[in-house]
Amino acid sequence: MTEQTPSEPAIGPGRTRQSAIYRRGTLGQPPRVPTDPGELEGRARREMSAQAWAYVSGGAGAGATVRANRAAFDRWQIVPRMLHGNTTRDLRTEILGTPLAAPVMLAPVGAAELVAPDSDLDIARGASAAGTPYIFSTQGCSPMEETAKAMGDVPWWFQLYWSVDEGLVDSLIGRAEAAGAKALVVTLDTTMLGWRTLDLDLGSLPFTQGIGIAQYTSDPRFMEIVRERVAAAGDEPSPLAGTKGAEKLIAAASGARTLLNQSRRHPGGTRDNLRSAEPRAAVETFLDIYSNPGLSWAHIETLRERTRLPVLLKGILHPDDAQRAVDLGIDGIIVSNHGGRQVDRSIASLDALVSIRDRLGRDPVVLLDSGIRTGADVFVALALGADAALIGRPHIYGLALDGAKGVRDVIDNVIAELDLTMGLTGAVSIADITREGFLTGPS
Repeated sequence: MTEQTPSEPAIGPGRTRQSAIYRRGTLGQPPRVPTDPGELEGRARREMSAQAWAYVSGGAGAGATVRANRAAFDRWQIVPRMLHGNTTRDLRTEILGTPLAAPVMLAPVGAAELVAPDSDLDIARGASAAGTPYIFSTQGCSPMEETAKAMGDVPWWFQLYWSVDEGLVDSLIGRAEAAGAKALVVTLDTTMLGWRTLDLDLGSLPFTQGIGIAQYTSDPRFMEIVRERVAAAGDEPSPLAGTKGAEKLIAAASGARTLLNQSRRHPGGTRDNLRSAEPRAAVETFLDIYSNPGLSWAHIETLRERTRLPVLLKGILHPDDAQRAVDLGIDGIIVSNHGGRQVDRSIASLDALVSIRDRLGRDPVVLLDSGIRTGADVFVALALGADAALIGRPHIYGLALDGAKGVRDVIDNVIAELDLTMGLTGAVSIADITREGFLTGPS
């Protein structure tokens, strides 16, 4: 642990955040975005539609993996050190050339328009205001070029879902490079959608409404495929053909709503889109090709020829997979079980982090995703070997409560607690935060 010469107390992000909240409190203005993670989740749920809540909060199956992610943190306890005399902390770090004011990034979350109309842009504005990098989702609701502008000078990464169309893969990578992405994050664990019971019980898949496919409908290769399909379909019969009576009326009303939703979100004017086959064809094309169930190590081996960006693989949980990625020359890995949304009864991401870091040693870049709710969680993740942590659901809850400002508030709260935890335990820098120095838990 680094030692400092005793000096006058310095004001870091933790005390600054506390002071701002307490000062507003003296004026009868409690924070709109709660600092308590349970209260944050509860209030956000009341603001969301049933479909939005199911998509954002839901996990695979019976939710065992979602619970396991939190239980894994509960198995570790922080052991503060006293009389260290340290009054300042340095939260800065750097990941693959991307500077971070604190070891926190925003995870990619698709289809966030379910929560707020300009979701990606508001998340970007909130992240930019907090000086925190954001990983854009392939399943975003605004084209990456527009979201990049909202980030200003704050760096961002791009998450790639590997399509069955290799031309589309190259197009998305090329656009990310041209728009200024600092790294490419290839998500491995969503080659198919998991068994998401909350969504299934509502019959709700946002992509069928045109939500979350803006990266695709703004892509020239994707739209080329769509237009080829429209031309090949010719005078295709109506999807209502064969239905009768009341069933046909109900289907017609539902179909009309879906077509209107698709047309509103498709590039161009809604009126023109309603007369075009493209919006429906775009949704159907997306559902057919957005992800590749046959994704393999052979695909990953082609990345060095396809991009100049640093590459990270997201969704690694087994030490053997982590080792293989490093052996292939991959720049970093993100230990993640997709927030518990893909495989029920999966290993918790934090537990996987421990075994992966033990296998790889300290040098390879390893980030943690899934289960992070607080600054103390970030501290534990860093102590167990993460170079930085990704915030997922909490920033979406902030978005639901107060738009871009809510996103910033969530980030500021997490970083404030991390700073205070470091100050109260005696850690001066990110490098100081180690399992041996500050944690007790499973042997």
